[in-house]
Amino acid sequence: MTVPPDHDSRMLTALVQLHDALKAAPLALDVPGAGELRVSRQQLINQLEDYVLPRQMTVEAPLLAVVGGSTGAGKSTLVNSLVGRRVTAPGLLRPTTRSAVLVHHPADAKWFGQDRLLPELVRVEQATDDRHSLQLVASDTMPAGLAILDAPDVDSVEEGNRRLATQLLAAADLWLFVTSAARYSDQVPWEHLKTAAERSTSVAIVLDRTPSSDVRTVSAHLARMLASRGLKDSPLFTVAEAPVSEDGLLDAKVVADVRAWLVSLAKDPSARSAVVRQTLDGTVRSLARQAHGLADALAQQQGAAEALREAAMTAYAEAEQGAVSAATDGTLLRGEVAVRWREFAGTGELLRSLEGRVGLIRDRLVNAVKGSGQQAERVSVAIESAVELMVLDHAEGAATATVAAWTELGTAGPVLAVTDDDLSRASGGLRRSVEGEVRAWQQQLTELVKAGDAERRTSRYLAYGARGLAVTLAVTVLADTAPAETESGAEVGRTLLNAVFGADHSAGLIARGRADLERRVGSLIAAERARAIGPLDALGLDGEASRQVRAAARRVDDRRYEQSRPGDEPLP
Repeated sequence: MTVPPDHDSRMLTALVQLHDALKAAPLALDVPGAGELRVSRQQLINQLEDYVLPRQMTVEAPLLAVVGGSTGAGKSTLVNSLVGRRVTAPGLLRPTTRSAVLVHHPADAKWFGQDRLLPELVRVEQATDDRHSLQLVASDTMPAGLAILDAPDVDSVEEGNRRLATQLLAAADLWLFVTSAARYSDQVPWEHLKTAAERSTSVAIVLDRTPSSDVRTVSAHLARMLASRGLKDSPLFTVAEAPVSEDGLLDAKVVADVRAWLVSLAKDPSARSAVVRQTLDGTVRSLARQAHGLADALAQQQGAAEALREAAMTAYAEAEQGAVSAATDGTLLRGEVAVRWREFAGTGELLRSLEGRVGLIRDRLVNAVKGSGQQAERVSVAIESAVELMVLDHAEGAATATVAAWTELGTAGPVLAVTDDDLSRASGGLRRSVEGEVRAWQQQLTELVKAGDAERRTSRYLAYGARGLAVTLAVTVLADTAPAETESGAEVGRTLLNAVFGADHSAGLIARGRADLERRVGSLIAAERARAIGPLDALGLDGEASRQVRAAARRVDDRRYEQSRPGDEPLP
């Protein structure tokens, strides 16, 4: 009987979409259980890449029996004995097997190229200890339609061996699980067998290295253990303890039952196909079920990401509001700025001079500003320093509040780990950025004053007073939203500006200067906020990831249901 190839394009498409959805959905944040879920997600991706997708495209490829089991169970010796010649290295030192060894009939070589099963493992033809390699051994003692893969110990003392063993077992059509009288009740192998039962993976058990006198007792107990764990239909073979030849082989009679069973599978296309389909379908079913769980975890991740983002946005929004408010509510007209402004404006005398006629006011202003270029510069420098310290203070507060909130949430470890920047402090370049923005703002004020004076064609005053008026405008802006009763000294500047430009135009200059300062201060805090949120964005969390994974898993489930219906008709 010939079993036709089965290339189910709809199922293949659904599986590819599930693979892509999982790849695009990292579980980046430290929500409860995230560590285990990351491992599960990676195992799903690996199984899709290593086994499900290649096998779905080539159901007619040879049956792959992966030989795995406990340390010292005699796996390599069994493989050599089944093949009939030494193809993998057994030994007394542990761990023995480091890389994977796949033995196949020469006619089946085309099925095991780099773009086929286990594509991440580099194909080699010689023995190697490189765990990233897959040694291919062609042997005419192997029946066509069957390949045997010798895997490292599932309980190896080396973590890399354990990971490789798990990866190889997940790529098996058939698990040939090898244990011994001394190791058959060990916990680690049974965890793998439990996984096999959950996936409906085809499993055969080989009880190896067991004294003849103990075979019946041990095999009976092992059979009961298999039945209680959902593996009662798994074939159980016994290989009695026997001498090993110089070539590392057991006598052919000792392994005859195991070999005969494997050869019968290889020669019967329908039986071989049944094993492949059982394992493939069970694996696909398990993948889809686990993917639904991962979709729930991704929704939790997104909720955690939103909480982190909201904490940062709140902290920096408060900082921006505070900084913008402080820039114009008179807060900065204290300390050095107040001292330098009084030196420049000569408040008392200037106020008395403003009681005279407008012409006299202009004359006095010209005389006052002409001789006070240095004082104007001192005021400008003091303003620059005051704004700088104020912005830095608010940015530092927002950074501290953000990291404190993130720490309390307990999920931001990976966010803080993806950057070498200390997010609990303001950025190192903020001081220079503030300096540049304040200078640009004051230069803009100078341009506003020049434009305003040019409209009135007072060229004589423009020649002597643009710098002084710009400083006056700056001080006035810094107190523009201060309460009326506040003694800031800026009322002198407003009166002066009104006298020169008129009340309406003066108000317009102040409003434009204030808007420009608020914009610049806001943009500085916004840049700090973007710096804080940047590492969160860099984690690649997608708000649609949960929905996409769930939708992809449903498509796989739907296709499985279609396949189970008579006539294999697609769902409407």
